[in-house]
Amino acid sequence: MEAQLAGQLRPAVQRRAFVILAIGAVAAPAGAQGNYPDKPITMVVPAPPGGGTDLIARLYSDLLSQELGQQVIVDNKGGGNGNVGTAIVARARPDGYTLLMQYSAYHSANPALIKELNWKPDDFAGVAMGAVAPHVIVIAKKVPADDLKGFIAYAKANPGKLNYASVGQGSVPHLGGVLLNKAAGIDLTHVPYKGAGPATADLVAGQVELMVVTPPSVSGHIRSGNVKALALASDQRHPAFPDIPTTAEAGLPGFKLDGWFALFAPAGTPGPVLATLRSALAGINRDAEFAGRVERDGGRVLAIPPERHIKFLQEEIERWSGLVTRYGVTVD
Repeated sequence: MEAQLAGQLRPAVQRRAFVILAIGAVAAPAGAQGNYPDKPITMVVPAPPGGGTDLIARLYSDLLSQELGQQVIVDNKGGGNGNVGTAIVARARPDGYTLLMQYSAYHSANPALIKELNWKPDDFAGVAMGAVAPHVIVIAKKVPADDLKGFIAYAKANPGKLNYASVGQGSVPHLGGVLLNKAAGIDLTHVPYKGAGPATADLVAGQVELMVVTPPSVSGHIRSGNVKALALASDQRHPAFPDIPTTAEAGLPGFKLDGWFALFAPAGTPGPVLATLRSALAGINRDAEFAGRVERDGGRVLAIPPERHIKFLQEEIERWSGLVTRYGVTVD
């Protein structure tokens, strides 16, 4: 479907790319920056293939390749709750040829979770916000419940016997499970995985009972009936899944959980290079067909101007740090 979308968007994207590159050729200073990009770009994803971050990265990379006239290659570097791939980009040469498609909790919660983190938020320059998605509470098909109230009752009848999957210690799905335990008064056991792909596979196989995850990771399984979606952790229903109630409608008011995906470059990346990348991303995000593709997977494009981007990220770090401290979440 992504390839089909790319084909539909290609003429318009190529026209925008010509305009952007023409402007860059005039406005950029002489030297290497003025030729950017003149070789392929690597977009590091700090998670294994198959999860929400990977899906968003591949959707953007295809269209960004067309915008810039150079191939953008997705390179999955999972491990360490996102820290392996994140550190690679933090140490990369700040020339615009190594980028990071980052997931919200990796950027916002890890600084509070890990005392000796091998990177810090200041190691990065924000390029653009990509997408945001409310998390959905999904359960294995084998679980004898069809709605959130039924699952909570089942979990209370089986304390400590049910498991919930996450994409790693300190991830939003991990914190989501902690918050769900607290809000619903249940006792689910945390089982961390190295990314949404393997976690989703075990959920579908019935090896774990529940996961709180962004819809792009499980949208296909929801539509095929491989898993059961109980509630969307949002204030309103999503048009792509109109039959999934919000957590408030399902009997758990106040349980709201969003995850976002954003593109970063190493700190010190030249301004003209960042400007070229931001223009390209802005062109993609404004495209109605692209926005529709993101929405069909359960997300929405998150358009934040560069001057607001820094403040947004600071607020997110403070918010997740507060949650980590309040609920005593640790990396085992």
